[in-house]
Amino acid sequence: MKEKITECSIRLFEKKGFSETSIQDIVDALGVTKGTFYYYFSSKEELLMNIHNGYIDELLNQQERVIADEMKSSKEKLFEIVYALIGNIRQAGASAKVFFREIKNLNEERLSQIIPKRDRFRINLENLIRDGMENGELRSDLDASIVTFGILGAANWSYQWFNPEGRMSEREVAETFVEVILNGLGQKDSNEKRRQ
Repeated sequence: MKEKITECSIRLFEKKGFSETSIQDIVDALGVTKGTFYYYFSSKEELLMNIHNGYIDELLNQQERVIADEMKSSKEKLFEIVYALIGNIRQAGASAKVFFREIKNLNEERLSQIIPKRDRFRINLENLIRDGMENGELRSDLDASIVTFGILGAANWSYQWFNPEGRMSEREVAETFVEVILNGLGQKDSNEKRRQ
């Protein structure tokens, strides 16, 4: 039941917004009583915190598994992380919208638990980029911190526009993002074109 309440709330928060969704809306949608809600959550804010933790914890687990894979290059790991962020939209697109849009509704105490996890994800990615710069896989003339924010900005915003049922798959979108990130938009020179 806790999972059902969470899933239903994610859908309602995505559609109506956190502030505009009442506990009554949630229990009505599920056909249960408020007592059932309060058995699992002390408040709507606790429920929102549960959604935030579930989303960021899963992303961190995916990211840290990718980074720990010693068989992959920095470029391959970068692709896998971008792919995870975009591929996550199919399974957790509503959770992503709630995570990014409704974080403002968490109080300071709850924010102090979420922000370090969000920062850890960013720092892990930045360290991966620095490693790639140091080992010669990635350009070393760019600021790793700014590159990291650029990647996260592009990938995290995709939950707003990417349609998993659209003309491009998650993999194709991730490949396009990583191609732009790694090689930019400049034309390939004629010698490089001939080699392909």
